[in-house]
Amino acid sequence: MFLITGTFWQKLIQLDRELFTLINSKWTNPVFDAVAPLLRNSVYWIPLYLFLIVFVSVNFKVKGLWWIVFFVVTVGLTDMIGTNVFKYGFERIRPCNNAELAGQVRMLVVCPSGFGFTSNHAANHFGMATFLFITFWHLFRKWMLLAFFWAGSIAYAQIYVGVHYPTDIICGALLGMIFGIFTGSLFNKFFGLRHAGKT
Repeated sequence: MFLITGTFWQKLIQLDRELFTLINSKWTNPVFDAVAPLLRNSVYWIPLYLFLIVFVSVNFKVKGLWWIVFFVVTVGLTDMIGTNVFKYGFERIRPCNNAELAGQVRMLVVCPSGFGFTSNHAANHFGMATFLFITFWHLFRKWMLLAFFWAGSIAYAQIYVGVHYPTDIICGALLGMIFGIFTGSLFNKFFGLRHAGKT
């Protein structure tokens, strides 16, 4: 049983590295080279966050303020659990810091210090996307699928620039979705955004 499990993990790690190499070094183009580093930079998304805060505050008054609280809690939970439980629990070296991949990683940003599993970028943004989807679905319907495209683009960029393996991203996304479902469902149960202008 141990041998089977060991072989499975070895194959998974190998596939993970192969997919990382494809995304980071093979499936590349000048447009992605320019855009990917910007996508993962939270500074460029500040206008979006400010818009969401203003939008819910103006249209949903008190419920909008509670929405902001739950939104922030979602990010706080994904970030805290991702760092303290997974990163320090697994201590997986990032591909850009992995000596076995020295000279093979195409770096588009400075390699961050610390561990890589799971990706907090993926966890945080999929947590936000899921929370947005659950709390806004009844108002905007299929438009809310764009939230996952947004989160997915940022997560993909983490692999593309060389700082995360695909499994870091997948597990981070799952972590974020779990917390997004939890906080989004909790918010809908006790508050819920109905119609603009009503509290």
